[in-house]
Amino acid sequence: MDSVFRWRRFAPEVILPGVRWYCKYGISYRDLEEMMPERGIAVDHTTLYRWAQRYAPELEKRTLWYQSRLSSS
Repeated sequence: MDSVFRWRRFAPEVILPGVRWYCKYGISYRDLEEMMPERGIAVDHTTLYRWAQRYAPELEKRTLWYQSRLSSS
């Protein structure tokens, strides 16, 4: 997973929660922008948009196997 985040300004520990919250809860980028400083992260809504566009498909691809394993039992 580290190779996906190579050459990024923010660490994966900063990027992943924003993308996860956006995908799971459907929070708007502007609302997410207001939530992030409460967790010590100052980021613009357009950056959150770019992260979601870049990393959401990657997260889906990597979690698909686990989702299919859980639903079959």
